[in-house]
Amino acid sequence: MPSLDDLLTAAVIGVGGSTRPGQVDMAHAVSDAVDKQEHLLVQAGTGTGKSLAYLVPAIQHAMATGRPAIVATATLALQAQIIDRDMPRLAAALEPVLGRRPTYALVKGRRNYLCAHKLEGGFPDDDEGSLLSVGQVDQQASRLGAEVVRLREWAEETESGDRDELVPGVSERAWRQVSVSARECLGGKCPMVAECFVERSREAARDVDIIVTNHSFMAIDAFEGRQMLPEHDVLIVDEAHELVDRVTSTVTDELTGPLAQAAAKRAARLAESTDALDDAGVFLGDVAAQLPEGRLLGIPDSLALALARIRDTARRVATELKPDKDAEVDGTRQVARSAVDEVLDTAERILEERELDVVWVSQDPRRGPVLRVAPMSVAMLLRDKVFGERTVVMTSATLELGGTFNAVAGTLGLRGEGSPAWRGLDVGSPFDYPKQAVAYVARHLPSPGRDGISEQTLDEIEALVRASGGRALGLFSSMRAARDATEAMRERFAEDEGEIAFLCQGEDQISTLVRQFARDPRTCLFGTLTLWQGVDVPGSACQLVIIDRIPFPRPDDPLSSARTQAIARMGGNGFMAVSATHAALRLAQGAGRLIRRGDDKGVVAFLDSRMMTARYAGFLQASLPPFWPTVDRELVLGALRRLDEHAPPPLEVAEPALRGTTGALKGTRMGSSRSASRTTGSGTGGETRGIPADDRPVAADPPPAESSRTAVTGGHAWTAEADEELRDGVDLGLSLEELAESLELPEETVAARLAGLGLDASGATAMRFD
Repeated sequence: MPSLDDLLTAAVIGVGGSTRPGQVDMAHAVSDAVDKQEHLLVQAGTGTGKSLAYLVPAIQHAMATGRPAIVATATLALQAQIIDRDMPRLAAALEPVLGRRPTYALVKGRRNYLCAHKLEGGFPDDDEGSLLSVGQVDQQASRLGAEVVRLREWAEETESGDRDELVPGVSERAWRQVSVSARECLGGKCPMVAECFVERSREAARDVDIIVTNHSFMAIDAFEGRQMLPEHDVLIVDEAHELVDRVTSTVTDELTGPLAQAAAKRAARLAESTDALDDAGVFLGDVAAQLPEGRLLGIPDSLALALARIRDTARRVATELKPDKDAEVDGTRQVARSAVDEVLDTAERILEERELDVVWVSQDPRRGPVLRVAPMSVAMLLRDKVFGERTVVMTSATLELGGTFNAVAGTLGLRGEGSPAWRGLDVGSPFDYPKQAVAYVARHLPSPGRDGISEQTLDEIEALVRASGGRALGLFSSMRAARDATEAMRERFAEDEGEIAFLCQGEDQISTLVRQFARDPRTCLFGTLTLWQGVDVPGSACQLVIIDRIPFPRPDDPLSSARTQAIARMGGNGFMAVSATHAALRLAQGAGRLIRRGDDKGVVAFLDSRMMTARYAGFLQASLPPFWPTVDRELVLGALRRLDEHAPPPLEVAEPALRGTTGALKGTRMGSSRSASRTTGSGTGGETRGIPADDRPVAADPPPAESSRTAVTGGHAWTAEADEELRDGVDLGLSLEELAESLELPEETVAARLAGLGLDASGATAMRFD
């Protein structure tokens, strides 16, 4: 087996790149982690080439051991980049050195693929009126019928059955007519299992070196032990800052009265007890309609009664739906069982009132009251199921918040008693951020309120967009703000028709909107969460990123409020640990949309004066790339005008392509089957640091305590837990006064212990705005 350096050199030459110190450091760190079976957290700034830095050692390990490496991403865009661009070029570059071509495959959840059995009529239609038949008889009968006809035609020519291959896409309602969920699938008993797109893709994936999937699929495979992924001992999680939210979403359940009624309807022809389940659904809907929106701190008696009726009636129907031992497989029965089991499981879960579960009611304009249940924390679940059985490498451009990995590591289950050993590494970024980008805070604007986007803020957006000549990505904290800003700009620029266009998230598929934005420099794209983290538009098409306000979680968000209260009960600062950490992560991701290449230039405009004035401003600033900071409005507008005047043409935009069975681009040769760095210590708290290239102040952790009582200051005996709380507070940017208040101790006692530990609670900031 060639050395890692030889492989890395061949890879860089093969893809037409150049050696990057951060990339080399990361590749060696990944290789060491795999060899030592030690978990690794790597922060790699945009431009590091982190995908190549983990793919090369992953390929080396897979080919040496005969076991695949799994790469899990949060977004479809990154999956497509790895499968469509990175792996084909890497495989070609490494083939002469390795003696055979590395192989790879893309694996997704069942709902992402066509179901061959459903296409042949093996399952009931999801809508009344036999929509498949309607589509066959008259393509013009409805938009839905036309979409289904198009899906059938596409099914005759696609090799992968992957929904993402279909461009333009179809509505979710149409896609349901040709796909099934994991619960609905007949599995190995399906009469068309040999033609199944899902089984073919997973079978092809069993003999490859690199398997690319998404966070949710990886989590389900780990949590439920379904063995959908081949046996492996290395997992690489890219976009790791998103893992906790994606996993939480995966294990969140919901229940409504109409959902129970729909389950009863599906089972009506196969079971006799469905009327009782239908009545229970009506009763649940009536009870839920009387509940206030928001978190339920306990299950009210009326709701407990309604849920018990759902549970008991669903259980009876589920019993009746069980097929006889020798009965033929039946798609209709399987779909009914799936619907009833889902209702039963969710009702039971809510009634159990598990210690970490949070239950809340939300009012959906279309569906009415919805009961939702989710875990307050998935840290222990991740520790046991994801980190417990393999070597895991977590990587992202934003894993250090406020200058430390601790905040993110805690949410992953990598801190506290019993946590596994891990190492943190920040390999920096090859970009010269202070010379390439300006961070502008509009200090003159009023603090954002709850009454929507202000006229002063709209005036500021207009001035910035006029100066930049378009080329603007607007990141808003809510869809209401994004839509209001879009409409306001369209009105204000109406007389300049043909000059600057405005697109808004929700007006088309995100991928389509992003391609349109990337092609036309006189276009602005406004949106919310998806755009904060899923947009990669290098070049002159994006020279201005506008952030309307600090993206704190909503005060009434059930999970965030529950986490905040739980931390406060334990004596911590819930706001800093939850809300400020959430905001720091989002800000770092949003600001990172601007500089994607070494020759990119532009401005990130923060339209929230709290970025300078709030007590937590230093923590937020320390989480951002080290842009050149200013509050000088005229300077910024002048810079944007000059950038627009001298901007080169936008880069060419690639279109989606057809895929093969493995998910690779159709026609791609897959090859033969497989027969300035800063280093932090382990999760126990040990940490050593070099001086960061950007000279940002970073609080260093002391060595781990050797006993439960570490010191006595001012008559107070300090424990390891109290020392850890001090470190957390310093990491979060708390002042001496706030730390003393949190610990309920005199300031001089806390100051003495801080000095003994070598900690600084001065709250120094990363950027200074003049």
